[in-house]
Amino acid sequence: MNDNLPSLSVEGRIATITLRRPKVANRLSPADLDALRDHVAAVNGRPEVLVLRFAAEGKYFCSGYDIGSLGGKAEEGAANFGDVMDAIAVARPVTIAAIQGGVYGGATDLCLACDFRVGVPDCDMFMPAARLGLHFYRGGMERYVSRLGLNAAKRLFLTADRISAEEMLRVGFLTELVAAEALTSRVEALSAQLASMAPIALLGMKRHLNDIACGRLDIDALQEDIRHSESSEDLREGAAAWREKRIPAFHGR
Repeated sequence: MNDNLPSLSVEGRIATITLRRPKVANRLSPADLDALRDHVAAVNGRPEVLVLRFAAEGKYFCSGYDIGSLGGKAEEGAANFGDVMDAIAVARPVTIAAIQGGVYGGATDLCLACDFRVGVPDCDMFMPAARLGLHFYRGGMERYVSRLGLNAAKRLFLTADRISAEEMLRVGFLTELVAAEALTSRVEALSAQLASMAPIALLGMKRHLNDIACGRLDIDALQEDIRHSESSEDLREGAAAWREKRIPAFHGR
């Protein structure tokens, strides 16, 4: 079974974590969560990586947490699932969810923890927590409200409605909707675009924008990052490239 744990690959500035249990709609077991946590930590420790993508094999993106694990040990319950999703939300690189199929339950929070969510017309989603008798964890509810707004969050949590790709785009769950055959090329293009940006500004603004959305902006940290960018080699390179009408070469210094 462990042969199907989520995999991690890194190519230059872009890393990809792939869910690999298509026979069970990529349902996440406690072992899968441990692997996700380890992969995110590994990527955080590689300063050259600027983009982290989440992808999945098979028809479904992910059907959420293995419900059979609930009600057992604390480390195998919903709180642990939430801790891993929180780790994804604060991952150092910019994150992209490549949503090629249905996304259900806790997996919807995995997607909301990402900075970009690119989907296809056949994907759909629903949050069955109330139907199962499960109270969702704080981080996930906060992400629903900050990303989708209170009305959409209430509808999805309290009614367990299933919504289509078009509705996912309308409420902000998807940041982009593309044809199924264009998903790979669009995610590749977006990854390359993000990876070409100045690392200090890119990663700093990602972090502070998320903090602003959650009402927890650290003003001192923001000001320090602004000062860092203003004195950086990257800013000088960006200005020179702009004047010279060429592509800048950023090094995160």
